[in-house]
Amino acid sequence: MKVLITGGAGFIGSFLTQYYEKIGETVTILDNFSTGSLQNLDAIEFKGNSVRGDIRDDHLVDELIKDSDLVIHMAAALGVSNIMNSTMESISVNITGSEVVLKAASKHKKRLLIASTSEIYGKNPKQPLSEEDDRLVGTPQNIRWSYSDAKAIEEAMARALNIQNNLKVTTVRFFNTVGPRQSGKYGMVIPKLVESALKQEDLMVHGDGSQSRVFCHVLDAISAVTKLLESNKSIGEVYNVGGIGEVTIKELAEKIIKQAKSSSKIQYVAYNEVYPVGFEDMQRRVPDTSKIENLTGWKPERNLDQIIDDVIKYQKMVLEAEDAK
Repeated sequence: MKVLITGGAGFIGSFLTQYYEKIGETVTILDNFSTGSLQNLDAIEFKGNSVRGDIRDDHLVDELIKDSDLVIHMAAALGVSNIMNSTMESISVNITGSEVVLKAASKHKKRLLIASTSEIYGKNPKQPLSEEDDRLVGTPQNIRWSYSDAKAIEEAMARALNIQNNLKVTTVRFFNTVGPRQSGKYGMVIPKLVESALKQEDLMVHGDGSQSRVFCHVLDAISAVTKLLESNKSIGEVYNVGGIGEVTIKELAEKIIKQAKSSSKIQYVAYNEVYPVGFEDMQRRVPDTSKIENLTGWKPERNLDQIIDDVIKYQKMVLEAEDAK
């Protein structure tokens, strides 16, 4: 089987690339390497075809999808810092790029999975969040919500093409996926805090640290994606994929300091000292994953302690490699 993975050099994308190569499939990745990296491909000893390009390139995307059996669309402009600082480019990539991919997959009648996000739900206070729950987002003046809006439009396009053209598409909403090879420079909290802890620096916690999240190990997320793609019953549907164990960011920072055996302290920083005007956070975000469990039997296998340990091991390797240069 020929598998095309857009964003295949990225964090989750590289793990999917690794999985499909390991089971003997022919993998092509399309990536512009803005957030993905050649280091990720080197880490997995990628042997397939790597294409440097933009998902908004109609001709390129059409040719690659025409020659594929399965398309996994992971490419996106993501991360709070990206969305806040490069808003127009992020909107263009996430809407126009996804439209190009969706239309090509529909044209060539290919099986497709698209990566969406828990950001879809915005700041809906109802927890845990299930796939049918409403979106509740802030004013457009808070441009933080432009990512949520763009991904909602992507989901709507996928739904329309499924209904009108019988596009065989499955949508996955990832909740705070974490693990080795994830960078902290785009606002991802666990790798950022772990790096600080290993360097014995203060851990910067935004606000008062009472905001809470649930984190999912990347290997559990990969298992969820592959199980959904094995079932035709997932076509036309949307699924939450997330972990277990709600934790406040303050508690998270404390756990990281303990597990890293660090002497770091926690420093609380006001949001307006970190982000430009237009940022807004949400207090809680907890996934209801019963829908995917009912279909496939999938459950996350790794808890938060295991996630933190794996990130610590990876970050130690990175820091040791940097020191050796």
